[in-house]
Formats: sequence, structure tokens, C-alpha cells
Amino acid sequence: MKSILSVLLICVIGVVDAAFAKADERPNVLWITIEDWSADLSCYGTKGIHTPNVDRLASEGIRYERAFTTSPVCSTSRSAMMTGFHQNYIGANQHREYDKQPLPHGVRPIPHLFADAGYFTALMSSKTDCNFVPNRKDELFEGTDWKQRADGQPFFARITFGGTHRQWKRDPQRPIAIEDVELPPYYPDTPFVRRDWANGLEQMQLVDREVGEILKRLSEEGLADNTIVFFIGDHGRCHIRGKQFLYDGGIRIPMIMRWPGKVSPGEVSDDLVMSIDICATILEAAGIDAPVPLHGKNLLSDEVRNRQYVFAARDKMDETHDAMRAIRSADFKLIQNVMPERAYCQYNQYKEGAYPVLAEMNVMHMRGQLTPEQAAFFAPTKPELELYDLRTDPHEVHNVADDPTYASVRDEMLQELNKWRKHVILDQGVSDEFRALDVFPESLPSGSVDEWAHANSERYDYKKFGWPSWYPTRTLEEWESARKAWEPWVFRDVNSKMQRPGVTIRERERNQAKRK
Repeated sequence: MKSILSVLLICVIGVVDAAFAKADERPNVLWITIEDWSADLSCYGTKGIHTPNVDRLASEGIRYERAFTTSPVCSTSRSAMMTGFHQNYIGANQHREYDKQPLPHGVRPIPHLFADAGYFTALMSSKTDCNFVPNRKDELFEGTDWKQRADGQPFFARITFGGTHRQWKRDPQRPIAIEDVELPPYYPDTPFVRRDWANGLEQMQLVDREVGEILKRLSEEGLADNTIVFFIGDHGRCHIRGKQFLYDGGIRIPMIMRWPGKVSPGEVSDDLVMSIDICATILEAAGIDAPVPLHGKNLLSDEVRNRQYVFAARDKMDETHDAMRAIRSADFKLIQNVMPERAYCQYNQYKEGAYPVLAEMNVMHMRGQLTPEQAAFFAPTKPELELYDLRTDPHEVHNVADDPTYASVRDEMLQELNKWRKHVILDQGVSDEFRALDVFPESLPSGSVDEWAHANSERYDYKKFGWPSWYPTRTLEEWESARKAWEPWVFRDVNSKMQRPGVTIRERERNQAKRK
């Protein structure tokens, strides 16, 4: 009997050893995310900026020219990337969801799938920002660093560098002159706008050095050859017409994949890819089957190579209620404004307190100093449909939805968009309650929307109805005052320790708390 038990024990040990040997061959995964940033990097051809570490990563792998997130804000896009599904399908589409629910349809978070397969999972930064439960760091990941794994255990690690979120630092090592940057045509070409744009690029240079440090560590520990590295932005740039909107400035992201032995160095892809495709790619690389087929697809698959369209959606942003859907092909973009009665620039506390150029452009708009292409974003309502011919209009400033020449393109894309809304994301649309019909006074009684919303916060349920959508949100004089407050901050010295000005009541209260 003892001999039989010994033989069985040897067999069991052999099976376990064989399993570990197989696990050792599976690739590690390092997923690097930066915040609020589009493809504004030197490897993508952006003028003025110098990002050598990201550029080097691109030269060692594949750079995707047409990469898009599923939503133009962090919590919704991150919810999608944490699962591999569009955020609307999993009920995670409202930014800053207060009533978070468990994932539906049998969906499970990607790190849980990796952990079940024997990977060590680590979140090497603080932010999860998911609109479902579980959503805490310790609920989604096992640890905080890949060094905590067992010997020989493969790891799935995610890390976010948040510097490019709107609290930008300047770069004393390599300041960028305003003459060296190039602005999109939907921004006025003023020194104020150029300096704000250049400040953002300088902050990205600081983040690039952080990216370089984590890649250096990976190499020094001998892990680079067996680690798939992804570098992406969680959504588009935090500028006007960027974050929170479905133009390419809001949903186009940098995406770079380095996979030694699988992807040739220096590749550039024009495939239409989405952030959630990363989930499908790494699961397949690790030999993991998802319990429910993902919306994302393997980046190396024929499904992606032959893909005709990508899709995106925008819903509530903080307490700013709005809804938009978009479909994009290689040549065209169609945006469906589900709440066209609302202005693009209706009140949003975060943006009024963080975007200097919002003040600059509001002042110029009220003075009649913007071009028609620039002024369109400050209209009191939106068209129901926006169609852009990206071949001749890459900045999406000429809406051709009503042009008979494009009627067949418009109708075909709208049909495909409606199919996606109905059959893929199970779109719930918007209710009368969400539109806040007859909830607030017909027009702004007095002051700015910021002041009124603050003064009446006890009378109205903003979590339910959102902030009032009155537009414009301030008078010309109030916007001029805001712009004046922003100017020293925008033009601050590279070594300045200046505090960001309090243009909204919330920002002023935060500044006062910091001083205490």
C-alpha cells in the first residue's frame, strides 16, 4: 500500500510540476494607461512634444493609428476595459454612477479571470473607477506589484499614470514654446490657447519619463522578453471638443502593443481597433476562455483586420445629462445626438473649473470673434445627426448630414448604429426623468449656473435630474472675469508653484481647504 501511495504521490507531483512548467511559458501582461490623452505623442507626429520612451516602445512593437475607446470619460471607459464589454451593455454607462450594481449577463472582471487561471494580478496604482461592483482595488486585484507573486508565477499587472489629467505641471527639463505647437482648427489660434495646449504637452513629457521607468524596471528584472506590454489612453484629450464628446478628440487614443516574438518591431496598423480589444487579446494569449464571449476581439484576428466600424457612446457626465452615440468607419463618422435640445457646452462643474480655454472661447464667442467652425460648438442646441467625411475633414468641423451627396452613407451608418444600439448594447436610451422635463425654472433666474446650482443644491436632486441645462452658463462679464483669473495660471513659469485658480465655487472651496 505504501508503494502504491508513493507512486501516486510522485504522479501528482509530476502533474503539478507539469502545470507550473506550462504556466511559466505563458506571457506576463503589463497594461499601462495614461489619463485624458489622445494620440498627442511624437511617435504619432504631434508637433512640439518629445516622448522618447513611448516612441521607443512603439519602435519595438506595433502602433495603432486608428484606436478608439468606447466612451469619452474615465469611469465608463474603464468599466468597459475592466470587462471587455461596451459600458452600456453592463449598465456602467453613467459617469459617476451612484447606485453601482453587480455585473449582469454572467460577465466577470478581466483580473478575476486571470486570477482563476493561476496568474498573479496586481494594480500598481490607485485608480479603478468602475461603475459596477466589485469596484475596489482589493476586490478586483490580488496585490499592488508583480514582485508579490510566487516564484515562476505569471502576472497580469495594470498601472495608470494620472499626470495628464487636468492638473498639469510644466516641464523644466524641456519647456515647449508656443510657436512650436500646432492647434486643431476648431480652436482659435491665440497665445492663450497655444500656451494651454503646450502646457498639456509638457505634462505628457513628464508622464513619458514615468513610462520609461516602469519599462526600465521590466527589462532590468529580465521580464521584458516574456511580457506583453500595452500602452493606451483611457479616452481622448481633456480639451474642448475632446473629453466627454464623441469626436475623435474625445475617443481616439494612443495604442501600442509590444509582444516579443509575436509582433514585429516597428509595425504600424490602420485597423479599426478598440480599447476593449485588448481584453480579448490578452485572454487568448494566456489561454483563458471568458465565460461570455467578449465584445472586444483579438487584435491579431481576421475579425479586427476586416472590421468596418467601431462604436462609442456618451451618457451622463457627473450631473450633466446628455446622450450621444457614434459609429466610425475608416472614412466617415456619424454622431447621433439623442438629446439635441441641449447645448454642447451646457453646465459642467468640472470643465468650467478645469478648462482655461473654455473661458477664452466663450469670451470670443460672445464677442463674435470665432470662426463659424469654432462657434458651432457654442450653439444653444445640437443637430440630431452629425456626419463627417474624414477623408477631407479629419477634424470633424463640416457636418454633411443634410448634404444629399452623402445620403446613402448617412442612412447606411445610421442603420448600422441602430442595430448596434438594439442588439449589442441593449440601449435604454433616455427617459423624461433623465431629460428633467419641467423640473427647473424655464430660464436661469440670476447669476451664473454655477452660483445658482450651488445655492439651490438642497432644493433639487441633482443626482436624479442632473444640473439645469440653461445656456449660456455665464454672462460675457462673468466669462471675462474667469478668463482673467486663468491667465496667470496658463502663462505661469516652468518652476512656478502657483495654485490653480478657483473659477467655480467648488474649486474656490478646495483652494481654501488646502490653505488651511
